[in-house]
Amino acid sequence: MLRIHFSPGDFARVRFLPRPAPLVELKVSLMMSRRSDSPVVFGRWRRDVGHRLPATTRPLWDLLRPFQGPAFLDPVSGDLEEALDLVRSTPSTVVHSDVARLRRPPTPWVKALMQRDTQAWDLLDRSLRDAYQSVLATSWNTVRERHAAEFTRFALRAAETGTEQSLTTLVPGSALRDGTWHIPAFKDRDHHLTGRGITLLPTFHWTDEPLIGYSPDHPLLLVYPAGPGFPLPTPSSTTAPATDALADVLGTSRARILRLLETPHTTTELANAAHLSLASASSHSAALRRAGLITTHREGRSVQHSRTELGRMLTEAGPG
Repeated sequence: MLRIHFSPGDFARVRFLPRPAPLVELKVSLMMSRRSDSPVVFGRWRRDVGHRLPATTRPLWDLLRPFQGPAFLDPVSGDLEEALDLVRSTPSTVVHSDVARLRRPPTPWVKALMQRDTQAWDLLDRSLRDAYQSVLATSWNTVRERHAAEFTRFALRAAETGTEQSLTTLVPGSALRDGTWHIPAFKDRDHHLTGRGITLLPTFHWTDEPLIGYSPDHPLLLVYPAGPGFPLPTPSSTTAPATDALADVLGTSRARILRLLETPHTTTELANAAHLSLASASSHSAALRRAGLITTHREGRSVQHSRTELGRMLTEAGPG
């Protein structure tokens, strides 16, 4: 059982990353490709990944196992270039401790990484870039859309039921009792937040128990599986038309209103632009306001609706 202990202030420090993290998704994808379970569901995908990965990515297997990999490979950043820069700037002490946790003798290339050899770090950068292009580039839009949908679901649940109750819906079988989040896991582990808070990040290429990222100076990172339990489709493997993930969660009218509010609108203007009755536009606006996605304020005799930062982030992913 994984137990995450919250102090009273930690519930106010629950953060859900607004965008997926490319290197986190890449790391769990590569780990998933090395696993041997669920061969019927993942067998073909794993063979396809193996065929697509170029020889330049082979050094990564010196660091990655089916259920384990060094934390410095997957910094939490929504921008690929920034994440790669963060990998390269990892302090030597962190590289040494992460490699030590692998509990296996480092290869000559890994030893060169630990010694800050420039060519070794160039090779790591090339490996990560080529792996991303081979494994994730074609399905990244799908990852972004599903992340936006998961982000929206959590935001709406938190607005309706509160943060504490909404946490348990992220991981099936988990429960929150006396300030401790109990999550089913193979090993018994305890993490005390002690005011640091927690950051939530869904992943769509992982089907096992949630993964924990720990750094003493940062919030605890919980990477939890949110995918459908089978490999994500890519443009080459499906002909299904793209769907609007935001509309799937909010409904077509509310998603349209949220996008219209890129600029402020009155209720009448929303009704006209979204082809809705005035009563429907008012009802949808009220629901979006309760969820914290829009704000409403009066200017003279008119009432203006505007999108909040949360509402803006939700509209960034997925087709508009």
